Amino acid sequence: METHSHHYHTYNFSEQFEFSGKAKVLSLVGILIGIVAIAYGFLTGGHIQVERTYANLLLMGYYFTCVCSAGAFFVALQYVTQSGWSAGLVRIPQAMAGVLPVAALLLLIICATGLFSGNLYHHWAEEGLTDPNSPKFDKIIAGKAVFLNTPAFLLRQIIFMGAYSIFAIIIAKNSYKEDLDGGLNSYKKNFKLSAIFLVIFGFTTPIWSFDTIMSLEAHWFSTMFGWYNFAALWVSGLCVITLIIVLLKKAGYLAWVNENHLHDLGKLIFGFSIFWTYVWFAQFMLIWYSNQPEETIYFYKRWEPEFKPWFWLNIIINFVAPVLILVDRDAKRKENVLIFVCCLLLCGHWLDYYLMVMPGTVGEHRGFGLIEIGTALGFVGLFTFLTLSKLSKQALAPAKHPFLDESLHHQI
Repeated sequence: METHSHHYHTYNFSEQFEFSGKAKVLSLVGILIGIVAIAYGFLTGGHIQVERTYANLLLMGYYFTCVCSAGAFFVALQYVTQSGWSAGLVRIPQAMAGVLPVAALLLLIICATGLFSGNLYHHWAEEGLTDPNSPKFDKIIAGKAVFLNTPAFLLRQIIFMGAYSIFAIIIAKNSYKEDLDGGLNSYKKNFKLSAIFLVIFGFTTPIWSFDTIMSLEAHWFSTMFGWYNFAALWVSGLCVITLIIVLLKKAGYLAWVNENHLHDLGKLIFGFSIFWTYVWFAQFMLIWYSNQPEETIYFYKRWEPEFKPWFWLNIIINFVAPVLILVDRDAKRKENVLIFVCCLLLCGHWLDYYLMVMPGTVGEHRGFGLIEIGTALGFVGLFTFLTLSKLSKQALAPAKHPFLDESLHHQI
């Protein structure tokens, strides 16, 4: 108990992050650049330019929602596994999860407007594809029409993202309430809610990715695509959590988070980068080996000259780089190394989503410039602004979390 008291007197658990200065200015500048880039895409050029803008909005809207969902998943996972090591840093993924309703709403707007304007999902939503009397009739699309139709598509988006958002808000609310009331009531409520959330999340995220991304190329399907997307979601979320923690520590916050916590986060990034590669390779290998035209068309597109270099760069950035860098124990405990790896992987998974979205939307008209870079910077700025604003409204430590003491003494 002596050590326990020492730690509780040493650390200021009521400290709050002050969101101001360079971080706030840069996030607002990012948002402004994004608005200009999106306006440029819509107001200049013809149909191809507008389609390209929609494709980039979908890419970043989906990425934004995935990262926020990963924050909610991280928090729920810690409750269900009754993990003690992460208690002192849980406010960061909670802040990310708190932004999920905004991200979900934005993605829903992008999907709906892209669908009704014909700039997204035209492979299955175009009129006449399911009508046997139409010259556009497509037997494959007609066979999927029970699942893949406009009302069902939008309803699933609303239900899935609405459910994720509601659970994220309630779990965070209980956690903040715990700081006021103490005791175990809030913790027990969150344990039950988290268990329910994980079941819902686990069963629905593959379907959500089938709808949002895989249906861009509706003739093709892969049963592994959902888990491939989950792996990308989880690795990206872990990188954002780690990056925020390290940058906060460099700014003088989170004194109770030490190199052992960073080591655990580094191990998770290392391990799930390998898992992402396993799913990537399994999907690619089975389709390549079977060599069936209806399956290989997906990878054939990505082996065209305009995409093939990025196809291979994707695997180098997201697998080779983190494995070679993070395999060393000490590397996972060094702040600057983790910053580099996290930034690299976040760019790598942007490329991963780029390769999922672009061939099925703009194809050979993809282009690369202000629209791509500006849209990405805009969403990064928006995520930063909303997440850090949310983080600044509560104490950085869950002072009455039942496992906080275990987190303070975490050593590996």
